[in-house]
Amino acid sequence: MFNTAKPRREVLEFDLFGFRLSFQKIPMRRATLFAIALLFTTHFASACTESTAMSPTITNPETKRVDVVEQHFGQTIADPYRWLENDVRNDKEVAAWVESQNKVTNAYLNTLSGRDIFKNRLKQLYNYERFDIPVKKGGRYFYLHNSGLQNQQVFYVRDSVDNAGRVLIDPNSWAEDGATAFAEWSASDDGKRVAYAVQDGGTDWRTIRVLDVNTGKVLDDEVKWVRFTRIIPWTKDGSGFFYARYPEPKQGTESQASVANHAVYFHAIGTPQAQDRLVYTNPDQPNMLHDLSITEDGRYLAIASTPISATNTLTVVDLQSADWKPRKLIDNLDNQWGVIGNVGTKFFLMTSQDAPRFKVVTMDIAAADPAIEDVVPEQDSVLLNPSLVGGRLLISYLVDVKTEIRRYTLDGKADGVVKLPGIGTAGRFKGKQDDPETFFIFTSFNAPDVIYRYDVASNTARVWAQPKVAIDLSQIAVEQRFYTSKDGTRVPMFIVRRKDVTRPAPTVLYAYGGFGIPILPAFSLDSLGWVEQGGVYAIANIRGGFEYGKGWHEAGRRQNKQNVFDDFIAAGEYLKAQGITPQDGLAIQGESNGGLLIGAVVNQRPDLFAAALPQVGVMDMLRFDQFTSGKTWVDEFGSPAREADFRNLLSYSPYHNIESGKAYPAILATTADTDDRVVPGHTFKYVAALQAANIGPKPHLARIETRAGHGAGKPTDKIIEETADMWAFAAHWTGLDVGNRK
Repeated sequence: MFNTAKPRREVLEFDLFGFRLSFQKIPMRRATLFAIALLFTTHFASACTESTAMSPTITNPETKRVDVVEQHFGQTIADPYRWLENDVRNDKEVAAWVESQNKVTNAYLNTLSGRDIFKNRLKQLYNYERFDIPVKKGGRYFYLHNSGLQNQQVFYVRDSVDNAGRVLIDPNSWAEDGATAFAEWSASDDGKRVAYAVQDGGTDWRTIRVLDVNTGKVLDDEVKWVRFTRIIPWTKDGSGFFYARYPEPKQGTESQASVANHAVYFHAIGTPQAQDRLVYTNPDQPNMLHDLSITEDGRYLAIASTPISATNTLTVVDLQSADWKPRKLIDNLDNQWGVIGNVGTKFFLMTSQDAPRFKVVTMDIAAADPAIEDVVPEQDSVLLNPSLVGGRLLISYLVDVKTEIRRYTLDGKADGVVKLPGIGTAGRFKGKQDDPETFFIFTSFNAPDVIYRYDVASNTARVWAQPKVAIDLSQIAVEQRFYTSKDGTRVPMFIVRRKDVTRPAPTVLYAYGGFGIPILPAFSLDSLGWVEQGGVYAIANIRGGFEYGKGWHEAGRRQNKQNVFDDFIAAGEYLKAQGITPQDGLAIQGESNGGLLIGAVVNQRPDLFAAALPQVGVMDMLRFDQFTSGKTWVDEFGSPAREADFRNLLSYSPYHNIESGKAYPAILATTADTDDRVVPGHTFKYVAALQAANIGPKPHLARIETRAGHGAGKPTDKIIEETADMWAFAAHWTGLDVGNRK
C-alpha cells in the first residue's frame, strides 16, 4: 500500500516552492508606526551584529529576476525565479547558477572545523556489516548485504538458511560514481529467476532486467519506463511478471514533465516489451498509482489504486480466467484496503472502514456481492503491518509509536504475542501461509537492525544476522516525552542523547508530518554521529503521519496543514522550556514533505531556530502539481486550481512567505540536480528568494548534489558527505563543541 500523512486546519504540506505577495493594511497612527519601526530596527541590527561576528562574510551569487506575474483568484502572484525550474541538464543558465551556488557553499563549509571530523567519524560508523530480511523462494534465501562502506547493497542468495551466501548481483561495478543502484526485486516462486529494477542517478524511473539464478546470466528481457512499482509479482509458473509503468515521455522531458496514466502490464519472459499485455488502466483517473501483489496460490493479481492518500480502490484479476478481466471489489476512495492473503476465494484484508486504527476483515469473492466480516476488530492501538504466515495472522501494532506484535488464529482468536528484545520497531514478516519459517527485523534508536528467524509453530525466535557497530550503544539514552501543541493536542516526541549529557545541549529536531507516514524508532548512524558529539537528537511525531491512525493523518492534511507546523513549533518551545535545548541552540531538519515543514516554520517563527536544514523540500505550493508526480500530491495538499485550497497553500508556501525585515536562522538547503520526484527547482527558487531578501547576515545556502535523486539509491559516500556538511553547519550555529571522539 502507498502511505500518506495527517491533516491540520489552515495549512497544506508537501515539498515544492511558492512565492506570495500579499499585504494587509492596518490603520495605525504615524507615531505608533515610528515606535514599532525603531524598536524592530534596533532588535534586527543587534541580531545582525551578533551573527556577523560568528561567521565569515559570504557574497552570494547574483540571481537573475524575470518579470513573471500571474493572477490567481484576484490575487497577484509574482514568480521572479521561474526560470530556475528549467532542467539543469538542458539549460546552461541554470547549470551555471548551480555551479556558482555550490562554489560559494563549498567555500563556506570548508571554513567549518567540524566538517572533516564528522566525515571521518561517520565513515567509521558506517563501516559495519549489515543485512536485509531474507526472502525464501524455491528453498533458496535471497537477501541484500553491505560489507560496510560499499556504495550500494549487494544481492546474495543462500541455498540453505545458515550456509554462506554467494553474490548474484553487485551493482557497485555499474557506475564509476556508485550512483546506479539495485532497486526493487522479486524472485520467482521456484527461485530460478529474479526480476530486478535498475535505478540510475537517483531517478524514480526504473528499468527491469531478469537474472537466471542457476547460471548467473542476465537475460535479454528489458522493461523500461517503470515507475512506482514497489514489487514485481511473478506468475505461479514463473512464465512472467506484472509491473506498473507510465507512457514513454518525450525525449528530453524525462526528469521534469508531469506523469499520468499509470498502467499495469504483464511481461512474458523471452518476449520484447512491445508485446507486453495491458492488464489494467483507468484513464478516467489519470493521477492514480497502482500497487501490485499476487496471492500465494498464484490465482489472483490484486491492484490497489490510490491518488497517494490514505484511501484506495481494490481490484482483482482472476489469472485462471482466459480474459483476465479486472473485477472491482472496492470502487470508492472512502477508506484504505490492503490484501493480507487468501484461502481459496476468501480474502483476508486490512481496512480503515469503520476503523480509523484499522482492523482485519474477510471477503469471500465467490459471491457476486461479497460480504465483509470482521476477523480482528479495531484495537486501542494502531494496526500497521499484518502478515499471514505459518497458519497465523502476525500483526504489528503501534502503541504510542512503539511496536507490539500480536498473534491470531485465522478465525480471529488471540494467540499470544511475539516477544521482542526491547522497545522499538519490529515487523516485515515474510513467508508462506503453510510454512512456519519466517523472518522479522527489530530496530530502535540505540539498537542496530537485527534480523530474527522466527518459528511460528513454536513461537520462538533466534538471531539470524546481528551487526556490530563502532559505538558503545549502552551509553545512549532514549526517552519518550509528550508535549502539548497550540490547540491542546498531546504529541509524542523521542529524545536521544548520551547518558552523561544532563544539561542543555545543542539539538537537532526532526519531523515529517504528512502522507500518513509514521516516523518510528529506527537505528540511524547519521543521528548518532550528532549525538556522539554531545548533541541531542529529537524526533517529534507530529500530526500528518499515522502514529495514531487515520485521524492523526487527517488532522494534518489539506486545510488542517497548519496543525503540522504548530505541532513542530510547540516541540521546539518544549525542548527549550524543559532545559533540554539552550535558547540559541536549536537546529531543525526535515526531508521532502518534511523539507516543506522546515521552510514553513522558519517563515512563521524564525526567532525560534538557530539553524535550519530543509532537504529536497516542496517549497512552491502553488506549482507543485506542474512537475513529474506532483499531481498525485493534490489529495494530500489540495489543488492550487481550487480557490479555497489556493489560499490555504499560499498561506504557508515557503517560497511565497519569506519576510524581509526579520532575522532568519542560518539555512543550508539540500537538493539534487536529478531529483525527479521533488524537482530541484523548488529548492533553487526558495534559496534565490532567501538570498534576495533582507533577513539578516547569517548564511542561506544551497548544497546541490550531482547524479542523485530524492534519496533512494544514494551512494554511501554521498550520504556521509552530505550528513557531515549538515552536522558541521548545524554545530557551528548551535554552538556544539565538535571534537575527535570514539
